[in-house]
Amino acid sequence: MAEAQQGYRAVAKWLIGSPSKIRPVADLVRNRPYTEAIAVLDNMPHKGAKLIRKVVVSAASNALDRNKKLDEDMLYVKELRIDEGPRMRRVWFRARGRADMQLKRMCHIACVIDEIGKVEG
Repeated sequence: MAEAQQGYRAVAKWLIGSPSKIRPVADLVRNRPYTEAIAVLDNMPHKGAKLIRKVVVSAASNALDRNKKLDEDMLYVKELRIDEGPRMRRVWFRARGRADMQLKRMCHIACVIDEIGKVEG
């Protein structure tokens, strides 16, 4: 049994960037029309905006490729999830022969794009 399709997905994994810094950017884009979301992301100086934009564009291109009847104006960002990934640990050498651990945090970004006005259920 196949499940009913719930939008078009794209996922980017193991991106170097702290999820806590990327989530506020995602909050500005979630549940917006696709063209408006891309405009917002293009005008933001954050690194997270560039990472999120790539995933949102990928999901939209998946939608347009799989359903030829769709147009960019008919899409909206249904779900945008920023999950925590593994942490790279690096030794950070300090004065007097000491060392600290430097954590390079990673995140996974998952995006679902769907049609505007689509009746669910």
